Amino acid sequence: MGNSGVQAFLWTRHRPFPKLLNVMNRIQQVWKRSRSFAPFSLAAGIAFSAAQSHSAETLAPAPRKPNVIFILADDLGYGDLGCYGQSKIKTPNIDKLAAEGIRFTDCYAGSTVCAPSRATLMTGLHTGHNVIRGNTHNLALGPKDLTVAELLKQAGYRTGLIGKWGLGDEGSSGVPNKKGFEEFVGYLDQTHAHNDDTDYLWR
Repeated sequence: MGNSGVQAFLWTRHRPFPKLLNVMNRIQQVWKRSRSFAPFSLAAGIAFSAAQSHSAETLAPAPRKPNVIFILADDLGYGDLGCYGQSKIKTPNIDKLAAEGIRFTDCYAGSTVCAPSRATLMTGLHTGHNVIRGNTHNLALGPKDLTVAELLKQAGYRTGLIGKWGLGDEGSSGVPNKKGFEEFVGYLDQTHAHNDDTDYLWR
């Protein structure tokens, strides 16, 4: 990914494993070299994480911004996780995140289907005001649709997305790199994301 804005997309095709793991490892290495980073994953998971970078000239270190990890999984209810009372299916890693962070008890999906639910999460707008109100193809977030990722960047966070996007296809105004995400590996289209054995991912 370059620094030239709109022309910065490196849309490349990768065969799934192990090449996808290599791509993700490279992204993690870039994030680890920075003192301010944030992985964000959408679809089988959305994740944010970040930390504020500090200037070498600062006499006293400024308070660090909290890391933020948000996981969004299609068709996953709160009762499916151990941290919310699930006892039959073990979810130790997510349970640990909940134990060491904040466990929300009053969070609702913005819609009953993929794309509008993600659009609500990204923009904070309910479906009456959102441009994406269903899983219809050729819909995309517009240039004026401000996302939480853009706000996090303005606050000094590094942002990244791994997984399903569904809010703008190739060439549209809604691709992740135009909506606040510095790094992206995954599916642009929610229908494409239904194929676990895909022969390519967008980057």
